[in-house]
Amino acid sequence: MSHFSTLRTKISDAEILKSSLRDLGIGVKNNADVRGYNGQRVRADIVATLEGEYDLGWSRNADGSFDLIADLWGVAKKHNQTELINSINQKYAVNKTLAEVKRPGLQNANVKLVVQK
Repeated sequence: MSHFSTLRTKISDAEILKSSLRDLGIGVKNNADVRGYNGQRVRADIVATLEGEYDLGWSRNADGSFDLIADLWGVAKKHNQTELINSINQKYAVNKTLAEVKRPGLQNANVKLVVQK
């Protein structure tokens, strides 16, 4: 029986996801195995290699979005999974916004970015 859960996300930009993980000090692998309970593994497009025996992975859907794949019970043994996933989503949102603001045509827009903590 698999212990992996699959969660729908709003993440759609692989490069911004990878840079966001690196910004948080998390190792990143492409097309790698997500480690789970008792040595179980599942393949994912992007893998965040976490401290301990468990990882987070993201697999691209047909619509271009990514699903998060993880053995959440295992991740929770060493990490506060809610805080970890929220920090990844938050960093992704900030990096995605900054990338959008830098797109041609928006450089001269009067944009003020306010980040609340």
